[in-house]
Amino acid sequence: MTSLLNVENLTLQFDTDEGRITAVDDVSFSLKQGEVMGLVGESGSGKSVTAKALMKLNPGNAHYSDSTKITLHLADWAVDIMSLKSSRDMQVVRGGAISMIFQEPMASFAPAISIGDQMVEQLLIHTDMTKKRAREVSIEMLDRVGISDASKRFKQFAFELSGGMRQRAMIAMALSTKPKLLIADEPTTALDVTIQAQVIDLMKDLVDDFGMGIIFITHDLGVIAQTADNVAVMYLGRIVEQGPVREVIRTPAHPYTQGLLAALPDLEDMDSPLVPIPGDIPSPLERPPGCVFHTRCSVAIAGKCNTEIPEFVQIDANHRAACHLATKGGRAS
Repeated sequence: MTSLLNVENLTLQFDTDEGRITAVDDVSFSLKQGEVMGLVGESGSGKSVTAKALMKLNPGNAHYSDSTKITLHLADWAVDIMSLKSSRDMQVVRGGAISMIFQEPMASFAPAISIGDQMVEQLLIHTDMTKKRAREVSIEMLDRVGISDASKRFKQFAFELSGGMRQRAMIAMALSTKPKLLIADEPTTALDVTIQAQVIDLMKDLVDDFGMGIIFITHDLGVIAQTADNVAVMYLGRIVEQGPVREVIRTPAHPYTQGLLAALPDLEDMDSPLVPIPGDIPSPLERPPGCVFHTRCSVAIAGKCNTEIPEFVQIDANHRAACHLATKGGRAS
């Protein structure tokens, strides 16, 4: 598989009334065509901010570091996203080469415009289709994602659809421009388990059919285990562990990853208690020195974890973790 996306040293800060805060700190990762990468972490860990940075969708008070580099590899050229300045320049990636499924479709669809009109509008902006062809493609895509009676749903408004249908309509809209990269921001969080399973199966099929890359954002490692090839675990704006999803889940090397896995229900032992990670994720205004997880870590080394930022340790060929206790072929303990 050829490279699709390279993110290098992404550091993003926001100006607030309380001062400038760091939301994403020195994040680097890559994605290949046809690959699904999971981005996992608690709320406030920087997942959505990182995803929006790929299209420079963060608000005007955002500041990117000079070392930040984001490159999207298309068929005949490489797009340096950080060099794109105007909204017109950004159209090549926003809704074109990159599409995003947002967490809550009701907040993404315009309530007074039909689903179909919104789908047609984006196709007219990003392609050279006629209005008639854009309508045909939109209905075809609604049908492709499993919405029954697609031509009828095309004319309806978001509030007339169920939660599962709205999510499918959002997926159809995101895919109608045939993007190279699809960002799915917690697309199953608001859905019941049956619809969750259908959406997960749908996304697997889309990878096979379209050959696109997917960044799947969630707080649920159980969902990632079913969908992703690789996973990056984020905490307070930093990637603390990344690697093939099976390796990371079977042999987690960072205490935070271990904590996320321990918090999952054990279906083979329904009487076993859930084990939450102690404490809360700190505010970006009170960012801890050293390892950002040390304030909640049960194995933190006094005088080291609270003062020194850990370097990545190569656990295996493609598996690495940023922890002072991680060792090659081993895990923090």
